[in-house]
Amino acid sequence: MSVAPQEQLPPPPRAAGVRRVLDMGLRVAGGVVAVVAGAVTAVLELLLAPLRIGGYLIGVAALVAVVVNIALSWFAIETVGRRWAVALPALPWVAIMIAAADRTTEGDVLLIGNWVGLALVVAGAMAFAVTAFRSIVAGPPRPGRY
Repeated sequence: MSVAPQEQLPPPPRAAGVRRVLDMGLRVAGGVVAVVAGAVTAVLELLLAPLRIGGYLIGVAALVAVVVNIALSWFAIETVGRRWAVALPALPWVAIMIAAADRTTEGDVLLIGNWVGLALVVAGAMAFAVTAFRSIVAGPPRPGRY
């Protein structure tokens, strides 16, 4: 007497629903983390902008902006699972940079008006833009992704 191999039964509908809810919850949490991280890194980059060694500006904030903004873009796309998610860390980052470039009523400016401030804004924004462009022209997603 031979025994037929067990057929794989689909998971019960309830388990599929729970998986969808958990997946959506993780995607939303990833999006929230990306937004908060975009704001936090903008503030940290502003704190690095006036950094000097031996009295000379070193411009490390622009390098940090490029590396961190590319990493944040990748994180947002991977966790949210959508290509448009690159905007999640970019929007608070740009908003903080715009606010930092404006003078307060007392005349204070957070974003210093020299080559480091300009390099920080341009390099950081370009990092987001290039990552967004690359994700758009990347072609169709792999099966099971996005």
